[in-house]
Amino acid sequence: MDSRYYTTSTAFLEALAEAGIRHLFANLGSDHPGIIEALAQARSEGPVRNLPELVVCPHETVALSAAHAYAAVTRTPQAVLVHVDSGTQNLGGAVNNASRGRVPVLIFAGAAPYTIEGELPGSRNEFIHWIQDVHDQRGILRNYVKYDNELRTGRNVKQLVQRSLQIACSEPAGPVYLVGPREVMEEDLPQQTADPASYTPVAPAALAGDVVAEVAAALAGARHPLIITSYLGRDPAAVAALVSLADLLAIPVIESVPNHVNFPASHPLHCGYQWTTSRQNPLLAEADVVLTVDSDVPWIYTTSRPSPGAAIYCIDADPLKSGMPMWHIPARRFAAANSRLALGQLTRFLTDSSLIDEAAVIARRAEISAVHEQQRAGWRSREEPSGDAITPAYLVACVRELLAGEDAIVLTEAVTNFQVVAEHLRPDRPGSLIGSGGGSLGWAGGGAVGAKLAAPDRTVACIVGDGSYLFGVPSVAQWTARRYQAPALTVILNNGGWQAPKKSTLALHPHGAAASADDFHVSFDPVADLAGIARAAGGAHGVTVTEPGELPGALKAALEAVHAGQSAVLDVRVTAS
Repeated sequence: MDSRYYTTSTAFLEALAEAGIRHLFANLGSDHPGIIEALAQARSEGPVRNLPELVVCPHETVALSAAHAYAAVTRTPQAVLVHVDSGTQNLGGAVNNASRGRVPVLIFAGAAPYTIEGELPGSRNEFIHWIQDVHDQRGILRNYVKYDNELRTGRNVKQLVQRSLQIACSEPAGPVYLVGPREVMEEDLPQQTADPASYTPVAPAALAGDVVAEVAAALAGARHPLIITSYLGRDPAAVAALVSLADLLAIPVIESVPNHVNFPASHPLHCGYQWTTSRQNPLLAEADVVLTVDSDVPWIYTTSRPSPGAAIYCIDADPLKSGMPMWHIPARRFAAANSRLALGQLTRFLTDSSLIDEAAVIARRAEISAVHEQQRAGWRSREEPSGDAITPAYLVACVRELLAGEDAIVLTEAVTNFQVVAEHLRPDRPGSLIGSGGGSLGWAGGGAVGAKLAAPDRTVACIVGDGSYLFGVPSVAQWTARRYQAPALTVILNNGGWQAPKKSTLALHPHGAAASADDFHVSFDPVADLAGIARAAGGAHGVTVTEPGELPGALKAALEAVHAGQSAVLDVRVTAS
């Protein structure tokens, strides 16, 4: 940029670029003329700094979900641009997902102009500027972001952007929110500077020496140790660290509400997955020492819990879950540490010690391997159609076989079939599976766009429920994928409605009036043409599948379309689980 045109908007975009951000997922409004003009000026002036590419997303859920998945794949911060209070509100549950999924995303919104008589460039000149003026716009997101602030002058915009990203990337990572009124974004400035190297995230923490010794001794001395994890695989390198520790002592590993590949599914010490459980997990019940590593929900007390005498240890970047008003596990020690570093410390300590009972480890390895094999045999036995009906297990098994030779990233958002997807996809490779990590649906549609932009040479596939698909504004997600050449395979487990509210009601009122009348208000009748939405909006290869025999061929054709550069959506009618 030269002295002919340089504003706060210019400096803002430069700051993003200097932080390594290459895409700005955007839904534009009347608060963004400064940014639009700065981008146009950059193009008109010839070779310039590598400013972020604006990725136009006609719905904010798609924009933030795309940024979320991009950040999860690359482990780098991303940015989203939305329109004042309305665009901020339209982010909806995607902010919950970004927060609980621990992804570093900078959300930037304009704010209503604060002058009304033309006192400054950017002063109010449209009726909407009065209607969108609210008392506390930043408060809309304050429950979900790590940091929020307002740009009040362009003179420190780069410092605020870098500070925001520093906070977003420091563990536990999460979204941050900045707002800037039009007058500030239009402010003429001299060239601004801020060194990103002086805003590095907080370095990852290791365990204190006495904690290493205590936890290591407890694990080595246990007859029935157990490790539970949920999102350790956010850092693929942490998976290898967990494998090393588990192998050393033959400790079984359970993935509880997993959002990533935390432990290879084929490993003989992998002992399954748990989501909203209906019965006691026997390994959890018999464990005398339990180590939870990076887990928000290691168990659900009302249905499955450790024995009262179990010694529990908790390692997490945020072991007290300060963002959750009600949370507790009865741990003997809570340790704030990076899981990769902490697990490496424990493994090294044990390797150098005389604590390991080799005979006990050998016996336990044989016992747990038998549990693993018995589990897998049970899962495999369910991977067949039910007569003329497609079961979710059969469908996911077919997807697993389809992707066996692919370098694929799978986004999972199947809700009541989360456990089915985990058990029958059985992913091994760190970084090959991503869930939103949050409590809101509609993430995978936009997420697929972000994942593909982040990893253009990899195959991106989504396994979603019909409700999740509709929540994700599929017309916008498919249109965006087409515009930015980000094709993905979407497989819909269409069970005809929202099964989650039905299951919740039956859990509390198994013999109630709703159960007797089968009256749950969850049906999606009349049936929508879900594949047709993708064809119309995104030019996708869209097919509805109802017969088991059609499924393998339909999946193969869909994947071939994706390889050819066309998104594909398979609406597969499955039995209710």
